[in-house]
Amino acid sequence: MQGLVVKSTGSSYHVFLNEGSVVDCHVKGNFRIKGIRSTNPVAVGDRVEVERQQDGTNWIVDILDRKNYIIRRSTNLSKQSHILAANIDLAALIVTLHHPVTSLTFIDRFLATAEAYRVPALLIFNKSDLLTEEELQELAQTRQLYENIGYQTVATNAKQVEKTKELLLPLLTGKITLLSGNSGVGKSTILNALLGEERAKTGTISAVHDKGMHTTTFSEMYQLADCHTWLIDTPGIKGFGSLDMQKEEMSHYFKEIFLESRHCRFGNCTHTGEPQCAVLEAVEDGRIAASRFNSYLSMLGDIEEGKYR
Repeated sequence: MQGLVVKSTGSSYHVFLNEGSVVDCHVKGNFRIKGIRSTNPVAVGDRVEVERQQDGTNWIVDILDRKNYIIRRSTNLSKQSHILAANIDLAALIVTLHHPVTSLTFIDRFLATAEAYRVPALLIFNKSDLLTEEELQELAQTRQLYENIGYQTVATNAKQVEKTKELLLPLLTGKITLLSGNSGVGKSTILNALLGEERAKTGTISAVHDKGMHTTTFSEMYQLADCHTWLIDTPGIKGFGSLDMQKEEMSHYFKEIFLESRHCRFGNCTHTGEPQCAVLEAVEDGRIAASRFNSYLSMLGDIEEGKYR
């Protein structure tokens, strides 16, 4: 039997079989994917082969080829990864400039990770209704920054359910979309708005730290009414590292840096001080945002210091 992994509980997986039923499955302790150092060998979004045993239990015995996946550093083992989801059409990052603050470095690391694993990305700036006039100008400037690079952005107020659906559904329909973001940005609220019912737990913001409290523990897929649209809810994420990325390739994951790097004097330029570096010139001229270049240097530093590897 073949099916789609729609939920991970840590010890088992819920698989939506091609016949239409959902079964609880396990994997053998030595089940591993070649070439991927992962804490979870099977991920939500995986297409799998399932065998039913005589005692009625179900076992995942094989994973069909993935078209892509997206990972982050494991929270427990820095040298291993955790696969957030597989076979996704779109990675949507939900952020808030304030209440709580989402740093531009976090956004850039997410986008670089999506680029590395060939997943198109969308930025959703939520809680726009809570911003002051000055903060709204900051939002407009931030959206313009990423749109100039080539990323699509949307500003939402998740409490306005119909408006949120009107803005997002055309971008998500017919796709498997990963919903990600820091805790407290309104990810579950947006998910519930799109589903039309309260299925994902929503949390509160810590008044002391202005940070979100974790409400989602494991990844889970939700199917919308049209049956062709899936949303993957993931646990709140604190950060992304440079897993499986080579120093020579890092600039490839920053679109505008890669574009300018074609004019560098040296083909292996790292843009950290080489002569006649077109990227450094673009940063000085303002054609590449300083925040983006600093994020690039930060991820480059991870590799040089041996982090996440």
